[in-house]
Amino acid sequence: MTGGIASGETIGALHRALRRHLREAGVETPDLDARLLLCDTFGLDAAGLILREGEAADPAKAALLSQRTARRLAGEPVGRILGRRFFFEHEFQLSRETLEPRPDTEILVELAAEAFRAKQRDALLFADVGVGTGAIAVSLLALFPLSRCVAIDLSEGALRTAWSNARAAGVADRFLPLRGDYLASLSPGSLDAVVSNPPYIPSRDIETLDRGVREHDPRLALDGGVDGLDAYRALADGARRCLAPGGDLLLEIGIGQESDVRILNEAGGFSWRRTSADLSGTPRALWFQGDVL
Repeated sequence: MTGGIASGETIGALHRALRRHLREAGVETPDLDARLLLCDTFGLDAAGLILREGEAADPAKAALLSQRTARRLAGEPVGRILGRRFFFEHEFQLSRETLEPRPDTEILVELAAEAFRAKQRDALLFADVGVGTGAIAVSLLALFPLSRCVAIDLSEGALRTAWSNARAAGVADRFLPLRGDYLASLSPGSLDAVVSNPPYIPSRDIETLDRGVREHDPRLALDGGVDGLDAYRALADGARRCLAPGGDLLLEIGIGQESDVRILNEAGGFSWRRTSADLSGTPRALWFQGDVL
């Protein structure tokens, strides 16, 4: 596969060979990865892959597929290779300054949507802290078409990527990018909600992460400090100041962090409302609410 293709080799033969290569290399999802790489390279959807599997593969596209296969075998995630990742209801462009959005974070979007609906108001102002690709902010803006989001990130590159994704999703007019450190530059009582998937990996654990994460996701978006809780402390302090009475704080958490994050926020004056688990049953998203005057 990585050495080129023989004259007349078909798209179907390439697909089968790619699946075999990835499976033999121990890739976690070889069939899915093979389909995504091949379909993107040849400009096919799932139906087209079936209908055209007997066609001879274009040599230039086959060579590109070989290059992409080598990158996948070297540990680069498929989303990084393709430069984009599907999340919730939209496709998001990636950049080196952004995390690759993952299905676990959809749990946070769903919990935030529940909190937003509970307010029984159509026009909300919320902040997405550490916006990255904009996956959380864009998904919520699409669900709540009268709401606006202050999209905060320290990285200028991440903000550019998020703005581009917001524009592609048709929500850019309600997407307000802000380069800043957590909620420091926002006015007291100005927000209805704060949503964040913050860095939560303890510094010492970064090198133990999966190679695709360790080598391709930005450390700024991973490293949560010595105990993994630095960002939660900053968010609790900032949200207490910036949220209007009864405002909501919604957070993604890492494995084993529920108790610590609950204690931290409850000590800061927030009431715990609910925990949502991911598909494996691991607590993944927490909903807190400030006092109602």
